[in-house]
Amino acid sequence: METKGDWQNLSFWVSESVILGELRVPDEVTILRSTAENTEFLSRRTSDFRHLGLWPLECDSTSELVIQPNQSNGDEDNLMRKQKGFSLIELLIVVAIILIIAAIAIPNLLRARIAANESSAVASIRTINTAQISYNSAYPTVGFANLAALSGSCTGSTLPTSALACLIDTQLASGNKSGYTFTATAASGTPAPSYVAFANPQTQNTTGVRSFCSVADAVVRYSTTSLTTCAGTETPLQ
Repeated sequence: METKGDWQNLSFWVSESVILGELRVPDEVTILRSTAENTEFLSRRTSDFRHLGLWPLECDSTSELVIQPNQSNGDEDNLMRKQKGFSLIELLIVVAIILIIAAIAIPNLLRARIAANESSAVASIRTINTAQISYNSAYPTVGFANLAALSGSCTGSTLPTSALACLIDTQLASGNKSGYTFTATAASGTPAPSYVAFANPQTQNTTGVRSFCSVADAVVRYSTTSLTTCAGTETPLQ
């Protein structure tokens, strides 16, 4: 009984005999290959596709060509899992950590900003006090002055006058500095016998908590409420 392998051997023999006959080879050449040799030949012809890892070739016992897909293993599954990125739980954990850090850091940052603004306001009130004393000494017939008269830019040939004494910087003279608004007014009279200077937070409990003020005695005082003047009876700053 003929097997399928014998038919394949016969087909190879006939094909090569025809090719040799067309080439007019004088001696007939008969080449018989075994089933194993045929399988090895087919494997060599398809070796260029095997290295791609797409469809490995296998031959069964009947010498038929069988194509089977790759079977996934544990390493490939792990690689695919690694390429998926972060999971939703991991992202939520990261967001929660960021929110906790922000909840701790933001209030501390706000308190530090308020403390810095209040220190700047106290220093500015002291600067106004010093400028008022200097102005009163330079222009005794005028006495004390308003905030605008204490400012000015005296450079080059520009000299200070009673209208622009060049005693404080222009930023402070504008009335707004470091989260506080500043006001300084001279008392009525010629010369002006006294003055009041006060500073309030631009935004209460955000840019500052306390208000500060001073009168001609040059003592800096504070209040937890907004000021419209300085009576001189507020709590002195320690």
